[in-house]
Amino acid sequence: MEVSEFDDILDDWFIESLKTYKDLHVYQLEHPTQVIEWTSGKTVCVAGYSPSRNEILELRLPLKLYADENKGLCAERDFKVAHGGFTDSPVRRLKHIPGTRCVVTNDGLTSDLQLWELGGDDSDVIRRTGSVKGGRSASESGSRIAARLSSPPQVLHGAQSSDVQLTEVASGKTLYRLAETDSADLLSSLQFVNDTVFLAGCCNGRVYVADTRKPGAPQLSPPPPSSGESSLWWTDVSASPHVSSCRVVRLSSAGRAVVSDLRNPGEAVSQAQLDVQTRCCGLDDVSVSWAPALKDCVSVSGFSGVVQLYSTSTWRIEPQDARPLFQHRGHAVSSQQNDDGVPASVTSHVWHPERPRTLLSAASDGSVHVWDWVDPDR
Repeated sequence: MEVSEFDDILDDWFIESLKTYKDLHVYQLEHPTQVIEWTSGKTVCVAGYSPSRNEILELRLPLKLYADENKGLCAERDFKVAHGGFTDSPVRRLKHIPGTRCVVTNDGLTSDLQLWELGGDDSDVIRRTGSVKGGRSASESGSRIAARLSSPPQVLHGAQSSDVQLTEVASGKTLYRLAETDSADLLSSLQFVNDTVFLAGCCNGRVYVADTRKPGAPQLSPPPPSSGESSLWWTDVSASPHVSSCRVVRLSSAGRAVVSDLRNPGEAVSQAQLDVQTRCCGLDDVSVSWAPALKDCVSVSGFSGVVQLYSTSTWRIEPQDARPLFQHRGHAVSSQQNDDGVPASVTSHVWHPERPRTLLSAASDGSVHVWDWVDPDR
């Protein structure tokens, strides 16, 4: 693309963004990240994933984002590095343990976890403090990690459905294991629904729902009926104080999204064919997520340099084509193409836990954006 043509596209998008975003802030990392994890309402952790030495950073979001009035008078408009450290391995997964200043990471190469202390007022250094042994010595894609508020701190982790376990961080003691299953399904997601119930989503579309208080067999739901495609599947469950009102969304690498009730994940409530650029995807490429503070809204990234938001309120049981409610094109538009002609792709995105329309996203060019989008229907 010619420089002048690129500048024109960037200028057009910038003018458009004045109407489509309430807030938009851009930050550039030295190396791209695949993880964005909230450590508080105003700070996030990111980390590099190159094969060699990588940074782990805790970033403080721009103060201007939180200024309710007179935003133009707020001097702090940029991200700030609050704490930082280094690791000699990639960081493919990172999870903050609620109620602590600790994060847990996985390198995507083994099922073992690494423990890190984020530092505090007396230190700006993120340092490694220990490790947690995984269920296997090797793994195809490393362990998935989930954490909840507990005392003492605990983490749920596993690479396959057959080796999911709950571990006490300080002692390394195994508190729970997922009951033996008929097969060792590779996991694409692992998350707590409430204090005891968790969901394990598998890359073949299967879903396990289990309770850490009950040693019996988990509830197993089959993958959505096949339409002839051989797909990877990614899963997310909506946040709710009551399990009965939680919903599961499964997204295939062919762009098919299926919504179901957590009490019966095997039966579709609604489904749609999303308007995504389907391509050959890896297990760590794509992400689908329910909005925590916005009803019936899911976000999708990893198919391209765009983050898409969809309203599921109009989806029906019969499959239909769905158009995005909103698209964040900032990473695709603002990045120059690489030498090999491949544009930047989104590597991670996450919703703000409290602000309904605020998201963070990162891309393969090292860019990190925080944006508050304007609902076009309001």
